[in-house]
Amino acid sequence: MNTAIILAGGVGSRMGVDRPKQYLVIDEKPIIVYCLEIFEKHSDIDKIVIVVSDEWKDYVIENVEKYGITKVCGYAPAGRTRQHSIYNGLKCTEANAPETDVVIIHDAARPLVSDKIIKDCIIGAVEDDGAMPVISVKDTIYQSKDGKSIGNLLKRSELFAGQAPESFDFKKYLDIHNSVSDDEIASTAGSSEIAYRHGMKVRLVEGSERNFKITTIEDLETFETIIKG
Repeated sequence: MNTAIILAGGVGSRMGVDRPKQYLVIDEKPIIVYCLEIFEKHSDIDKIVIVVSDEWKDYVIENVEKYGITKVCGYAPAGRTRQHSIYNGLKCTEANAPETDVVIIHDAARPLVSDKIIKDCIIGAVEDDGAMPVISVKDTIYQSKDGKSIGNLLKRSELFAGQAPESFDFKKYLDIHNSVSDDEIASTAGSSEIAYRHGMKVRLVEGSERNFKITTIEDLETFETIIKG
């Protein structure tokens, strides 16, 4: 059984708008709903857990019911960091969908993920311990400690930009979170980072430029153009 954890607890402060980006309405539908509909319709997804702040929980529940999202089995509170939110989602999954084999973690503000990426991530978690979509880095990347001078040259062909969703063997991933310190959870930048540190094998699968996260006004305009086009 596969359970999707949808992260919808972010505040979206970089957008400069009056609500978190995942709740902005595009073509009469909140962005989070576009994301939820993809997982609702995907044949490999059995259950959905939504991580949401208390302030927006009623709004999310209202839209889940309005748009017929039937796979939602639980709601988890947003944490003080993204990884804390993930941990809350894992605990909610354990309580409401304990038979889960693979958990797949996705951002509500990334509403154009393809069915293929979801499937590839699930297969990766079954055959290895986890999987994440990546895209090649197009620009030359330089490392610098002070931001003023080049500290190290990096080989572009060996660099990849991570996307979501990220999928994992549920029990192994939950066990890691149960065993590590709160400080380690807080310092984790990406979902796969903590898995890799603790010996899980994470497969890289092909991502897509279309699978972007809505972070800026320009991203929002691009999404709106795609939806209306």
